[in-house]
Amino acid sequence: MPHTPINMDVLRQTLRGIESRIYTKVAPLAMTAYATKEPVVFAERESGERLELQAGDRWGERWDCAWFHFRGTVPEAAAGQPVVLLIDVNGELCLFDEEGTPLQGLTNVNSEFDLTLGLPGKRVFRLAERASGGETVDLWGDAGNNDLFGFFRSGTVKEADIAICHEDVRQLYYDYEVLLDYAENAGDKSARTARIVQALYDAHLLLRRPSDEAVAEARRILGAELAKRGGDPTMTATAVGHAHIDLAWLWPIRETYRKGARTFSTVLRNMERYPDYVFGASQPQLYQWVKEQHPKLYAQIKARIAEGRWEAQGAMWVEPDTNVSGGEALVRQILYGKRFFRDEFGLDMRMLWVPDVFGYSAALPQLLKLSGVDYVMTQKLSWSVHNDHPHHTFFWEGLDGSRVLTHLPPEDTYNGPALPRSVLKAERDYYDKNVSDHCLVVFGIGDGGGGPGEEHLERLARVKNLQGLIPVKQEPAIAFFDKLSENASRYKSWKGELYLEKHQGTLTSQARNKRFNRKLEKALRELEFAASLAHASGTGVYPAEELETIWKEVLLYQFHDILPGSSITRVFDESLARYEVLLARVNELTAGAYRDAAAAMAPSGAERAAVVFNSLPWARTEWTNAVGGEWREVTVPAMGYTVVDAAAPQALPAFELRAADDALENELVRVTFLADGSIGSVYDKTLRREVLAPNEPANVLAVYADNGDAWDFPEDYAAAGAERMTLTGARAFVDGPQAVVEQRYAYGSSTLVQRVSLTAGSKQLAFATEADWQENGRMLRAIFPLNVYTDAANCEIQFGHLKRPTHRNTMWEYAKDEICAHQWIDLSQPDFGAALLNDCKYGYSANGHTISINLLRSPSYPDPVCDRAEHRFDYALLPHEGDFLAAEVYKAAYAFNSPLAAAEAGGSAGGALPADRFSALELDGRGVMLEAVKKAEDENALIVRLYETSGANASARLQVRLAHESAALADLMERETSALAAAEAGGYELSFGPFEIKTVKINLS
Repeated sequence: MPHTPINMDVLRQTLRGIESRIYTKVAPLAMTAYATKEPVVFAERESGERLELQAGDRWGERWDCAWFHFRGTVPEAAAGQPVVLLIDVNGELCLFDEEGTPLQGLTNVNSEFDLTLGLPGKRVFRLAERASGGETVDLWGDAGNNDLFGFFRSGTVKEADIAICHEDVRQLYYDYEVLLDYAENAGDKSARTARIVQALYDAHLLLRRPSDEAVAEARRILGAELAKRGGDPTMTATAVGHAHIDLAWLWPIRETYRKGARTFSTVLRNMERYPDYVFGASQPQLYQWVKEQHPKLYAQIKARIAEGRWEAQGAMWVEPDTNVSGGEALVRQILYGKRFFRDEFGLDMRMLWVPDVFGYSAALPQLLKLSGVDYVMTQKLSWSVHNDHPHHTFFWEGLDGSRVLTHLPPEDTYNGPALPRSVLKAERDYYDKNVSDHCLVVFGIGDGGGGPGEEHLERLARVKNLQGLIPVKQEPAIAFFDKLSENASRYKSWKGELYLEKHQGTLTSQARNKRFNRKLEKALRELEFAASLAHASGTGVYPAEELETIWKEVLLYQFHDILPGSSITRVFDESLARYEVLLARVNELTAGAYRDAAAAMAPSGAERAAVVFNSLPWARTEWTNAVGGEWREVTVPAMGYTVVDAAAPQALPAFELRAADDALENELVRVTFLADGSIGSVYDKTLRREVLAPNEPANVLAVYADNGDAWDFPEDYAAAGAERMTLTGARAFVDGPQAVVEQRYAYGSSTLVQRVSLTAGSKQLAFATEADWQENGRMLRAIFPLNVYTDAANCEIQFGHLKRPTHRNTMWEYAKDEICAHQWIDLSQPDFGAALLNDCKYGYSANGHTISINLLRSPSYPDPVCDRAEHRFDYALLPHEGDFLAAEVYKAAYAFNSPLAAAEAGGSAGGALPADRFSALELDGRGVMLEAVKKAEDENALIVRLYETSGANASARLQVRLAHESAALADLMERETSALAAAEAGGYELSFGPFEIKTVKINLS
């Protein structure tokens, strides 16, 4: 008679039956809640509206908060048995001890989550391993009326009970679950799988009539299969517990403070019960919040870190967006991140932990290597739509050739359930298992926090050396990487950016946040230069402490769901308000620093002197109205200043300017507008050539249907065609050295005004834009077809540029239709080209000879009012002779983003700066940019950051005209690596490789 097939559905039903018998409720808990709209501290826990509650009672709306007081008595009948509390308030809850320290997190069981990865809920608090009976329960819990991912789940209490835990049934549940998962996922017809299925069925038959004896016998049957060990392994897996916590996403930042407390306290309780448990958490910002709000909890974390069971992961202040964040901002992410872990825990972080960011800049490998970081962990590339990244273990090679060993866990998640299927998938799908002996398994509940529960740890206890699986060992990720590096010679390399074929909408969504970020990055650069100048000259005090505070808040808002624009409305309401305050304060500090520096500069006898400052490393001759609002042409030396007489306005020359509704012209360029407001011609008079493609208008303000969300827009958005904004009016005028046409447009409920201008002596055609955008599901782009033949667009990224194809020959190229560029993007052929400069835009498409800038979009999820608001942004078209390198496009882009600044001179302040004109730092050498000047973190020294811009070898002399004792090269952590000798002609000779970053430390006198 043939063998009767075993129905797997029956086995699954048996597992659910076992689960239902783990706990027996023996008494309800009395509940009093004190409800508030915002969180309150433990000491004020009774300040809210008092609510007496029972299971089924409602306690608030979404985002409401409450302190719950749970009271009860353990029945005498529970004596001698394990007793637990079962609590689910349909929200996120953290229980506290009597001193106000977080004790353990409990999370609503029906929380939004991918249930294939396991249940996210945590409802069990272990009260006594062996109760005496009669114990008093008196606990407080801080609750948020939201689930792990910010969703509202009715606001009603689900349960609050005292229960007996039947430990033998609980253990049977995990025995059965692990073997059932193996059988369902092994994907073979081996004897091993058949024996496991039969054992599960035999246990099922026993459990049809549940009893203590049946449970014991079922455990014996299953235990025989669980006891079978693997042989000599070909591969091993490192497992590390994790709770990826988005610092804001579908919840406000304030909720993340509490997520950290809930998650970390739960980790600590589980470490007490499971001696093999190893957990890791990244992001110093999160640790800092816990340190400030829960110092006793933080002390427990520090003890576990010292023990080696809690791993501090990552090397950045937060897990930031790496597409839009500026280069120096990424440096500060690493600088502040590594310094925190060093100062707090005595650790030198050698690993970047960024599992969830939306693409990876080609600048990162060099930044990491210059900071002492050798390894990278991520998994987000598994989300790509059209092409699989070909490796899980590889060397990632950046712009300059720096390489970092990178691992993508082959399970393709940082929320692994730690079941056999996790281990089976890791082995089966590991692309590099032919050359690598090790892979990483990251387990726990992430994004909304929570981390591993007892279920993960019980499973790992059973799968760590189970026949049919590769061995799994819980250990820190850094130990995994050190083992992985032993086979380094066998791994392949990937050159350039790690482009995520998804989430391209995040280059544009929440445009106001992106604008503030750019403005603050540039304002901080200006402030640090101004303060360094004042400090080095002895006329001012460097605001180091306040600068660090501001920088860290800016870095927080660069988190990978804030700066990319993929959070809820409240996150952006709050960040925009803070951005405004921060920018105003930075500008105030900069003005003060320039005034301090200017105090020593007024020439003798000057009635009203003003000082114009240039923070860029080349001399600039420009028209500016920064002095008293009047136009004047000034020449300011590199990284220095020029004193001007503000009492004597400059007489303006007779400019060769023309402004009409249909034309702008200066001595270099002639621009013709069409009747709809778009540009029909940009003629370069010096080169005698047309800049635009024949018969294709430019600056076309095209509106596309966009039914995407904050992350993504339809990849075929252009196939349906575009509408255009309608020109409703124009006026032309000349403003000093500028010829201007001011155009007004309308579309739907939206309006837009552009001030299109040409300045005397410049080929740059600028578009200063103000928009009131009120559309739903629409995307606004500006289209520029150029008269340039090339197969690549040149795109500025942090500390260099990338070439990206302008054709779509392959799916790899098709998938990169939307690309990231920072201050400029350029199409060039050897003799000619044109660049688009901008002051806050990042999303582009470069297809054939056409560049399209993504200006605004208005998705409705997760922020239903995303970018329905007033906006300001500037961009400019710059034609040039030769290619973008010969034209030094990067200089025009930096000047576009860093205008000349002015301050009044106020008489001598006893400083050491000469008057009239002065260059503090001068850079003699082509193609080298000075990105930042700042005071060193720990010494009386200036840090000067430079990089090669063109992808070539270069030499430069750094002339330092501030009083100083010596100079040295340093790494990005500001540790000196080698001394610099002064050249015979003065200054310091520097040699650069392509895109190489150098940091010079100038030790002040």
